[in-house]
Amino acid sequence: MHAVEPYQVSLAVDHPAVLGESPLWHPVEQVLYFCDIAGRRLHRFDPRGRRLHTWTLPSEVCCCAPATQGQLVLAMRDGIWRFDPRRGERTLIVPPPYDPAQERFNDGKCDPGGRLWCGTLYEPREPALAALYRLDEHGRLSREGDGITVSNGLAWSPDGRTMYWSDTRAHTIYALDFDPAAGRAGARRVFARFEPKRPDQPLDAYGGRPDGAAVDAEGNYWVAMYEGARLLQLSPQGQVLREVRLPVRCPTMPCFGGADLRTLYVTTAREKRPPEELAAQPWAGCVLQLRVEVPGLSAAGYIG
Repeated sequence: MHAVEPYQVSLAVDHPAVLGESPLWHPVEQVLYFCDIAGRRLHRFDPRGRRLHTWTLPSEVCCCAPATQGQLVLAMRDGIWRFDPRRGERTLIVPPPYDPAQERFNDGKCDPGGRLWCGTLYEPREPALAALYRLDEHGRLSREGDGITVSNGLAWSPDGRTMYWSDTRAHTIYALDFDPAAGRAGARRVFARFEPKRPDQPLDAYGGRPDGAAVDAEGNYWVAMYEGARLLQLSPQGQVLREVRLPVRCPTMPCFGGADLRTLYVTTAREKRPPEELAAQPWAGCVLQLRVEVPGLSAAGYIG
């Protein structure tokens, strides 16, 4: 039996996104970046002065990671780009490896060696044509996994030897052996699996499906359960250790931030939600926060 933790969840960024995603605590700037995929916006939030800066971009920005020379790398529907926040300008690294009319990038992060891993979302949903890609330090993009519909949940264990990857629509999180020196992942195995929603099941009785995730310094995997109004902390063996109830139906991804990496930021979504739900959950789309006992891991940056 896991614990339902009475964490104090509060509002971090009172600026609702349509589809908030990919929170990144920048290890150098000590600020929070996050994306609004549907809104085509990238946000930078400095909690010290509660300042929010926003860039509106020409395509959906799906995830972000630190890069060299004060820049970011952005995976967008129209490719992977290097972005300069000071000038608001982007430079193409690689074009999209898919038909952008039916697919886009989704969740993505850098591995401990600085290579960007990014999965896709196949918008027709059937068949399972989404994939996982790796951008190496030379700017070469390779296809590293497929057979899924909505790629999510990328994270690495503290020693870098286990990689996590999920298919949200399949309600399944996978673990893969990982070689941090070579930047290669092995065969995937089921790490955790959750019950899909039954057609007649009310949302209040549904636990949600695994979306974005982050790993803490003890190797526990924290995952946002989309439509489940909760975060779960899973042990390295895949056991549910604790559940954190949230005041919004659709959390999308947590990340560890703050100077001590013990503030857990959580992006959320309001896209396509019913009006009565949004009226009852005014924080939907905003970034939430809570304090946790065990710190997270510092975000790796792209070295290309």
